[in-house]
Amino acid sequence: MFSKPVIGLNANFRNATHDRPAFSFISAGYYDAVIAAGGIPVVLPPVSSPEDQQAVLSRLDGVVLIGGPDLDPNRDGFMRHASIRMMEPRREDADRSMMKLIAQMRLPVFGIGVGMQLINVAMGGNLFMHIPEDLPGALPHHDTIDKHHRHGLDVVPGTLMEKIFGDGEVRVNSSHHMAIDELAPGFIASARSPDGVIEAIESIHEDWFAIGTQFHPEAESASALDQRIFEEFVEGVAAGKAGGVRVAAV
Repeated sequence: MFSKPVIGLNANFRNATHDRPAFSFISAGYYDAVIAAGGIPVVLPPVSSPEDQQAVLSRLDGVVLIGGPDLDPNRDGFMRHASIRMMEPRREDADRSMMKLIAQMRLPVFGIGVGMQLINVAMGGNLFMHIPEDLPGALPHHDTIDKHHRHGLDVVPGTLMEKIFGDGEVRVNSSHHMAIDELAPGFIASARSPDGVIEAIESIHEDWFAIGTQFHPEAESASALDQRIFEEFVEGVAAGKAGGVRVAAV
Protein backbone atom coordinates (compact mmCIF):
# COMPACT_ATOMS: atom_id res chain seq x y z
CA MET A 1 0.00 0.00 0.00
CA PHE A 2 1.37 3.44 -0.98
CA SER A 3 2.30 5.57 2.00
CA LYS A 4 2.02 9.30 1.43
CA PRO A 5 5.15 11.27 2.42
CA VAL A 6 4.78 13.31 5.60
CA ILE A 7 6.04 16.86 4.98
CA GLY A 8 6.80 19.28 7.80
CA LEU A 9 6.25 23.02 7.33
CA ASN A 10 7.78 25.56 9.68
CA ALA A 11 5.44 28.32 10.82
CA ASN A 12 5.78 32.06 11.10
CA PHE A 13 5.64 33.57 14.59
CA ARG A 14 4.49 36.78 16.25
CA ASN A 15 5.35 37.84 19.77
CA ALA A 16 2.67 38.83 22.26
CA THR A 17 1.49 42.43 22.44
CA HIS A 18 -0.55 44.27 25.04
CA ASP A 19 -3.80 43.14 23.40
CA ARG A 20 -3.06 39.66 22.03
CA PRO A 21 -1.03 36.56 22.92
CA ALA A 22 1.93 35.23 20.94
CA PHE A 23 0.92 32.97 18.08
CA SER A 24 2.20 30.89 15.15
CA PHE A 25 0.64 31.06 11.70
CA ILE A 26 1.08 29.86 8.14
CA SER A 27 -0.58 30.71 4.83
CA ALA A 28 -2.94 27.95 3.70
CA GLY A 29 -1.30 27.93 0.25
CA TYR A 30 1.69 26.03 1.62
CA TYR A 31 -0.15 23.07 3.08
CA ASP A 32 -2.80 23.08 0.37
CA ALA A 33 -0.02 22.74 -2.22
CA VAL A 34 1.53 19.83 -0.31
CA ILE A 35 -1.86 18.10 -0.08
CA ALA A 36 -2.53 18.64 -3.79
CA ALA A 37 0.90 17.16 -4.59
CA GLY A 38 0.12 13.97 -2.65
CA GLY A 39 1.83 14.69 0.66
CA ILE A 40 0.59 14.96 4.23
CA PRO A 41 1.47 18.37 5.72
CA VAL A 42 2.39 18.83 9.38
CA VAL A 43 2.83 22.38 10.70
CA LEU A 44 5.84 22.78 13.02
CA PRO A 45 5.92 25.39 15.80
CA PRO A 46 9.25 27.04 16.69
CA VAL A 47 10.60 24.31 18.99
CA SER A 48 13.83 25.57 20.55
CA SER A 49 15.54 22.38 21.72
CA PRO A 50 17.74 20.71 19.05
CA GLU A 51 17.01 17.36 20.69
CA ASP A 52 13.28 17.93 20.34
CA GLN A 53 13.72 19.19 16.79
CA GLN A 54 15.65 16.06 15.86
CA ALA A 55 12.91 13.91 17.38
CA VAL A 56 10.36 15.70 15.22
CA LEU A 57 12.44 15.64 12.03
CA SER A 58 13.13 11.92 12.42
CA ARG A 59 9.39 11.33 12.01
CA LEU A 60 9.15 13.35 8.78
CA ASP A 61 9.95 12.43 5.20
CA GLY A 62 10.71 15.99 4.08
CA VAL A 63 10.42 19.65 5.03
CA VAL A 64 9.15 22.79 3.31
CA LEU A 65 10.72 25.98 4.68
CA ILE A 66 8.19 28.75 4.16
CA GLY A 67 8.71 32.39 3.27
CA GLY A 68 8.40 35.32 5.63
CA PRO A 69 10.36 38.28 7.03
CA ASP A 70 14.10 38.72 6.59
CA LEU A 71 16.91 36.84 8.27
CA ASP A 72 19.06 38.96 10.60
CA PRO A 73 22.32 39.62 8.68
CA ASN A 74 24.18 40.24 11.96
CA ARG A 75 24.01 36.52 12.64
CA ASP A 76 26.04 35.91 9.48
CA GLY A 77 28.54 38.69 10.09
CA PHE A 78 26.91 41.41 7.97
CA MET A 79 25.47 44.82 8.81
CA ARG A 80 21.73 45.35 8.78
CA HIS A 81 20.39 47.43 5.92
CA ALA A 82 17.68 49.97 6.73
CA SER A 83 15.22 48.01 4.57
CA ILE A 84 15.57 44.81 6.62
CA ARG A 85 12.28 43.62 8.10
CA MET A 86 13.53 40.97 10.49
CA MET A 87 11.59 37.91 11.53
CA GLU A 88 10.94 37.34 15.23
CA PRO A 89 14.06 35.94 16.95
CA ARG A 90 12.14 32.92 18.27
CA ARG A 91 11.32 31.79 14.74
CA GLU A 92 14.80 32.56 13.42
CA ASP A 93 16.46 30.68 16.28
CA ALA A 94 14.31 27.63 15.58
CA ASP A 95 14.65 27.83 11.79
CA ARG A 96 18.44 28.11 11.83
CA SER A 97 18.79 25.27 14.32
CA MET A 98 16.38 23.09 12.34
CA MET A 99 18.15 23.81 9.06
CA LYS A 100 21.44 22.55 10.51
CA LEU A 101 19.76 19.31 11.50
CA ILE A 102 18.04 18.97 8.12
CA ALA A 103 21.46 19.21 6.44
CA GLN A 104 23.08 16.77 8.87
CA MET A 105 20.24 14.28 8.46
CA ARG A 106 20.12 14.82 4.67
CA LEU A 107 16.37 15.25 4.99
CA PRO A 108 14.75 16.39 1.72
CA VAL A 109 14.00 20.12 1.89
CA PHE A 110 12.27 22.72 -0.28
CA GLY A 111 12.91 26.35 0.71
CA ILE A 112 10.64 29.14 -0.51
CA GLY A 113 11.54 32.84 -0.35
CA VAL A 114 13.46 33.37 2.86
CA GLY A 115 13.42 29.58 3.20
CA MET A 116 15.69 29.33 0.15
CA GLN A 117 17.87 32.11 1.55
CA LEU A 118 18.16 30.17 4.82
CA ILE A 119 19.35 27.05 3.00
CA ASN A 120 21.98 29.14 1.23
CA VAL A 121 23.39 30.90 4.30
CA ALA A 122 23.26 27.73 6.41
CA MET A 123 25.32 25.90 3.81
CA GLY A 124 27.97 28.61 3.44
CA GLY A 125 26.56 31.16 0.99
CA ASN A 126 25.55 34.77 1.59
CA LEU A 127 22.96 37.33 0.53
CA PHE A 128 22.54 40.70 -1.11
CA MET A 129 20.96 42.92 1.54
CA HIS A 130 18.92 45.13 -0.79
CA ILE A 131 18.69 44.51 -4.53
CA PRO A 132 18.04 48.15 -5.57
CA GLU A 133 21.36 49.20 -3.97
CA ASP A 134 23.47 46.06 -4.41
CA LEU A 135 22.37 45.52 -8.02
CA PRO A 136 21.36 48.97 -9.37
CA GLY A 137 20.66 47.64 -12.85
CA ALA A 138 18.34 44.88 -11.67
CA LEU A 139 14.70 44.54 -12.62
CA PRO A 140 12.08 45.45 -10.00
CA HIS A 141 11.67 42.42 -7.73
CA HIS A 142 9.06 43.93 -5.45
CA ASP A 143 6.06 46.16 -6.05
CA THR A 144 4.33 47.62 -2.98
CA ILE A 145 1.18 48.32 -5.01
CA ASP A 146 0.89 45.18 -7.14
CA LYS A 147 1.01 41.99 -5.05
CA HIS A 148 0.83 40.01 -8.32
CA HIS A 149 4.04 41.56 -9.69
CA ARG A 150 5.84 39.14 -12.02
CA HIS A 151 9.06 38.94 -14.01
CA GLY A 152 10.64 36.53 -16.45
CA LEU A 153 12.50 33.36 -15.47
CA ASP A 154 15.45 31.86 -17.34
CA VAL A 155 15.83 28.18 -16.44
CA VAL A 156 19.10 26.27 -16.65
CA PRO A 157 19.14 23.23 -18.96
CA GLY A 158 19.32 19.83 -17.28
CA THR A 159 17.80 20.96 -14.00
CA LEU A 160 14.58 20.18 -12.19
CA MET A 161 13.37 23.68 -13.03
CA GLU A 162 13.78 22.94 -16.75
CA LYS A 163 11.86 19.71 -16.31
CA ILE A 164 9.01 21.68 -14.76
CA PHE A 165 8.94 24.80 -16.93
CA GLY A 166 10.47 23.64 -20.20
CA ASP A 167 12.22 26.06 -22.53
CA GLY A 168 9.34 28.41 -23.30
CA GLU A 169 8.67 31.85 -21.84
CA VAL A 170 8.23 31.66 -18.07
CA ARG A 171 7.05 34.35 -15.67
CA VAL A 172 6.92 34.03 -11.89
CA ASN A 173 5.73 36.20 -9.02
CA SER A 174 8.29 38.37 -7.26
CA SER A 175 8.11 40.07 -3.86
CA HIS A 176 11.61 40.26 -2.36
CA HIS A 177 14.32 42.83 -1.78
CA MET A 178 17.06 40.41 -0.64
CA ALA A 179 18.57 37.71 -2.85
CA ILE A 180 21.39 35.19 -3.01
CA ASP A 181 24.81 36.71 -3.64
CA GLU A 182 27.39 33.93 -3.23
CA LEU A 183 25.84 30.53 -3.77
CA ALA A 184 26.58 27.85 -1.17
CA PRO A 185 28.99 25.06 -2.16
CA GLY A 186 27.19 21.95 -3.33
CA PHE A 187 24.36 23.89 -4.98
CA ILE A 188 23.68 25.23 -8.45
CA ALA A 189 21.50 28.09 -9.61
CA SER A 190 18.76 26.36 -11.61
CA ALA A 191 16.88 29.52 -12.62
CA ARG A 192 17.56 33.25 -12.73
CA SER A 193 15.59 36.33 -13.58
CA PRO A 194 16.73 38.08 -16.80
CA ASP A 195 18.93 40.44 -14.74
CA GLY A 196 20.88 37.47 -13.33
CA VAL A 197 19.33 37.36 -9.84
CA ILE A 198 19.15 33.76 -8.61
CA GLU A 199 15.53 32.60 -8.46
CA ALA A 200 15.96 28.84 -7.86
CA ILE A 201 18.64 26.52 -6.51
CA GLU A 202 19.19 22.76 -6.44
CA SER A 203 21.53 20.53 -4.49
CA ILE A 204 24.15 18.57 -6.40
CA HIS A 205 24.99 16.47 -3.34
CA GLU A 206 24.47 12.86 -4.36
CA ASP A 207 22.87 12.03 -1.01
CA TRP A 208 20.61 15.05 -0.53
CA PHE A 209 17.49 16.24 -2.34
CA ALA A 210 17.31 19.97 -1.61
CA ILE A 211 15.75 22.70 -3.75
CA GLY A 212 14.69 26.31 -3.32
CA THR A 213 12.76 29.04 -5.10
CA GLN A 214 12.91 32.77 -4.46
CA PHE A 215 9.44 33.10 -5.98
CA HIS A 216 6.34 31.68 -4.28
CA PRO A 217 4.68 28.72 -6.03
CA GLU A 218 2.16 28.41 -3.17
CA ALA A 219 0.78 31.95 -3.50
CA GLU A 220 -2.45 33.09 -5.12
CA SER A 221 -0.30 34.92 -7.68
CA ALA A 222 1.42 31.68 -8.74
CA SER A 223 0.63 29.96 -12.03
CA ALA A 224 -0.88 26.49 -12.34
CA LEU A 225 2.51 25.32 -13.60
CA ASP A 226 4.18 26.40 -10.35
CA GLN A 227 2.27 23.64 -8.51
CA ARG A 228 4.46 21.19 -10.40
CA ILE A 229 7.36 22.22 -8.16
CA PHE A 230 5.51 20.81 -5.16
CA GLU A 231 4.64 17.69 -7.15
CA GLU A 232 8.28 17.14 -8.09
CA PHE A 233 9.34 17.71 -4.49
CA VAL A 234 6.81 15.26 -3.06
CA GLU A 235 7.68 12.72 -5.76
CA GLY A 236 11.37 13.17 -4.94
CA VAL A 237 10.66 12.63 -1.26
CA ALA A 238 8.70 9.49 -2.11
CA ALA A 239 11.60 8.26 -4.24
CA GLY A 240 13.89 8.79 -1.25
CA LYS A 241 11.59 6.67 0.90
CA ALA A 242 11.83 3.96 -1.74
CA GLY A 243 15.62 4.02 -1.60
CA GLY A 244 16.62 6.62 -4.19
CA VAL A 245 17.76 10.25 -3.96
CA ARG A 246 16.90 12.81 -6.63
CA VAL A 247 19.57 15.39 -7.43
CA ALA A 248 20.00 17.96 -10.16
CA ALA A 249 20.76 16.38 -13.53
CA VAL A 250 23.75 18.40 -14.71
